[in-house]
Amino acid sequence: MAITGVMIRLAVDDLDAAAGFYEQLTGTTARRFSFSGVDLAAVPPFLLLSGENAERFARAATIVVDDLAAQERQLEALGAEITQPIVATPTGQRLVARHPDGRVFEYVATDPA
Repeated sequence: MAITGVMIRLAVDDLDAAAGFYEQLTGTTARRFSFSGVDLAAVPPFLLLSGENAERFARAATIVVDDLAAQERQLEALGAEITQPIVATPTGQRLVARHPDGRVFEYVATDPA
């Protein structure tokens, strides 16, 4: 199990324009999906969020891991509170944990596609 990356979350007004810019910046194609009423475009290492609740979701950091179940066990062993257990998402799986210092992070394991 390893942390393999961090996604930089950005709330944007115009998802199409922002995705186009970040696609050109990174040389990758955005992976678009919707989750919890927010439209998203993943252009690693950026995660663009648009919609009514985008600002709220942009506040947390996203940590990318290679094995979410193992990460969950380690978090619990280290005293973190799992506030949202592992669930399937359009791009893989996620969980949300509150670290002992009170900070909240989303952990994700993405599908390779």
